[in-house]
Amino acid sequence: MLIGQGIDAHRFAPDRRLVLGGVSIPHDQGLAAHSDGDVVIHALCDALLGAAGRGDIGHHFPDQDAAYRDIDSRILLRRVMVSLTADGLAVHNADLTIAAQTPRLAPYIAAMRTCLAADLQCPPARVNVKATTTERMGFTGRGEGIAAFAVVLLDEQES
Repeated sequence: MLIGQGIDAHRFAPDRRLVLGGVSIPHDQGLAAHSDGDVVIHALCDALLGAAGRGDIGHHFPDQDAAYRDIDSRILLRRVMVSLTADGLAVHNADLTIAAQTPRLAPYIAAMRTCLAADLQCPPARVNVKATTTERMGFTGRGEGIAAFAVVLLDEQES
């Protein structure tokens, strides 16, 4: 078994849609990023790549590359999974935490779990997503952006 962790954070930006865990969430701002800014998937990709000893998302999908401009982060996650699966690795479970003062995320957690489980090729019961505020402390507490934290456990599949 291989364990990995990932962290990502982006500031809010006007005229962007907010996407977290592959789910569009109604909000007056999205997240500033080269891609769609999905901090949940970015942290998850970093955790997956870390568990496999393959660096980070920026190494595989550099923000200087125009091919990734405004790309749906689920595409990046699926590409990571294709690579891991080809090497005999499978997701045992994933645990994700989103730190955001706003918007309220509880109504979207189930949809995120379903979406992420599909891309991770595992049952939704193996994907846990939780949201928390930071009690108005720090950049997330001031409503300046959103952060996400991910931990994954990979299984080496027998050939």
